[in-house]
Amino acid sequence: MKQTITIGIDGMHCASCSASVEKALSSANGVLKAHVNLPLEEASVEYESNRITLDKLRQIIVNTGYQIREIPEEGIVPGKKDHYEQAEKQAFDRMIAAWVLTIAVAVLMLPHMLGGKMLFTSHQVNTLVMFILSLLTMLIPARQVYVSAFRSVLHGSANMDVLIALGTVAAVITGPLSLRTSLPDFSGIAAMIIAFHLTGRYLESRAKGKASEAIRKLMSLEAKTAILLKDGAETEIPAYKIQVGDILVVKPGSKIPTDGIVVEGISGVDESMATGEALPITRKPGEPVMGATINQEGRLIIRATKIGNDTFLAQIVKLVRDAQHSKVPIQVLADKITAVFVPIILVLAAVTFAVWYFFPQQMHALSLKLSEFIPLSLTVPDRLGAALMATIATLVIACPCALGLATPTALMVGSGIGAYRGILIRNGEALQLMKDIKVMVFDKTGTLTYGKPELIKVLPVGTGEKELLRLAASLESGSEHPLAKAVVKAASEQSLELLPIDAFRSEAGKGVTALIGGIPHFAGSPEYIAAQIKDAGAAINKLPQEQYQHASRVCISNDKELLGCLFIADTVKPEAAAVVKELKRLNILPVMLSGDNETVAAAIAAQCGIERVLANVLPADKTIQIRNLQQQLGAVAMVGDGINDAPALKQADIGIAMGQGTDIAMEAADITIVRSELTALLTAIKLSKVTFIKIRQNLFWAFFYNLVAIPLAVLGLLHPVIAEMAMATSSVTVVTNANLLRKVKF
Repeated sequence: MKQTITIGIDGMHCASCSASVEKALSSANGVLKAHVNLPLEEASVEYESNRITLDKLRQIIVNTGYQIREIPEEGIVPGKKDHYEQAEKQAFDRMIAAWVLTIAVAVLMLPHMLGGKMLFTSHQVNTLVMFILSLLTMLIPARQVYVSAFRSVLHGSANMDVLIALGTVAAVITGPLSLRTSLPDFSGIAAMIIAFHLTGRYLESRAKGKASEAIRKLMSLEAKTAILLKDGAETEIPAYKIQVGDILVVKPGSKIPTDGIVVEGISGVDESMATGEALPITRKPGEPVMGATINQEGRLIIRATKIGNDTFLAQIVKLVRDAQHSKVPIQVLADKITAVFVPIILVLAAVTFAVWYFFPQQMHALSLKLSEFIPLSLTVPDRLGAALMATIATLVIACPCALGLATPTALMVGSGIGAYRGILIRNGEALQLMKDIKVMVFDKTGTLTYGKPELIKVLPVGTGEKELLRLAASLESGSEHPLAKAVVKAASEQSLELLPIDAFRSEAGKGVTALIGGIPHFAGSPEYIAAQIKDAGAAINKLPQEQYQHASRVCISNDKELLGCLFIADTVKPEAAAVVKELKRLNILPVMLSGDNETVAAAIAAQCGIERVLANVLPADKTIQIRNLQQQLGAVAMVGDGINDAPALKQADIGIAMGQGTDIAMEAADITIVRSELTALLTAIKLSKVTFIKIRQNLFWAFFYNLVAIPLAVLGLLHPVIAEMAMATSSVTVVTNANLLRKVKF
């Protein structure tokens, strides 16, 4: 049976780490798909449980040299630091410890570098103290670097920690060697490299924590307790103990503990956590409420309908997790380079050492020549010292992290921003493709329109509009037909008092009749009224109704004459026309797809400003129409909300489900618009564009940094400490740049 599991991983510090784990998991028999997310420090694995077990998957990760971290199911526990906060605290402590020791090393180094007296009168003592301090820096705050490097080599791979370990070990051993040879003492450089490296790790940890905070904030929204109403008594219980069918009391100002149906009470509910809509939504008996939303002023009693992983909030968290674990096509090149990056750097470092050692004069001459243009040339006369300096710089300057973090970090931030604006993105590919769509196809009912019949016009004959509406609502009050409900609702909104009726009778599909004041009255289709009253058909046809041809007609009469007609239709969302206009400005062709007849479809499309209309389309043919548009015009996004839209949503390059639609439509879609507002489509397009601007910027700087910095190090134009500073800065830069997405106004 196919299953998907998320596994937390500790010990990954660079893109090479995540690449080696991903490769090991992907090659396992029974694993269908694996993706390791470095910023989240998690692996998402799709596997067949009859071929491989969860324990085996975990063992593969351990065998690759990393540790398993349990991901808590209960969400965020108040007062308890989560993984990201703990990692940031540990990184901060290590950074401080490294700098305390490094500053002591600098106190010993600087006087000598500036031509002054050494702190200790003996050169040997000065060298040994500096060596010991550097060694302590490596073994105490930076211990994990060397443990990670050892494990990586032990398991047949090489990560960035291997580069740092080789560079700092090569530097620190020059301390004792310099006491017996002419080799310069570079041991203090090792401490400085570690200090800057751990500073970069801390800053990177902070930035990654911000990038991953979307899920943590969503999980922290969960209510921790609930008030159970049983046998008239109220009892406070932990939220995780709620069962489907439980009756719960929600007091004003409290969080609704789980998804449910209101059974008693009326109140405004703040649903902004799911919809992004600031205004509260009034909820009445029979209407649904979502867990983690806030009951504002009234007391509500609800019946729990969904619990645990089935709740709306849990589904949002799952969608955001899925999006953050997915890969985008633009990431493929970076992944290929990352997979071979460290081995290539190790070979390059060996070549650098050999060239500087065996051809010192030529390399010095080249370095000095280049220093006329790039004033960074090192002056180390000893050929072994020069070879070591260039090699160390080459090892510590190389940074696969920037490449590995560039795409997933921006994707994490972008999908998190979408979630907080009511746009749930199922996968990264959809986010990338959204910016390139050429056609946006709208299902009519429930997408461009509200999907509910509304009274749009009252045309009376020989009476007033309000009186005709009151008669119609009185007649229809006994009917359950959707058109009847629309009439009664319109009368209620105008506070019209209904008349008492007697002898009510309904004829399915035709109309109703009843006595009002002892006089027979009729309400129904034109054909029904024409069958009751002589010449009613001619009177109906005389009414000015051309502009309402898309609407359904409910005609009203007594036993002698026609009293008028009511026109009822599905109404267009007020923002539809503006959204369509903006799509056209973005060179995206809006198309309306509908099963209605051409007259109705054209009328609705005209109100929205849509010129291309596909009417009379059966549910089975929607997929064909989408395929035709793809062949003719390019990438197609389909927006729908019904069960019959699911195949078309799958066929489209991007399927977009409106959140008030069916679960099937949402499952088939790549993007879900929670609050069902069409303006969110424009936000999704902008989010796609700005996210991929950040990804391109990140990849550019990551590639540019390595392409420029590595040759400079090889040619002896970078001091190892400056090289490590640049390396740390590169990783922090791409993560910080991704977080700048939060500053964009949508």
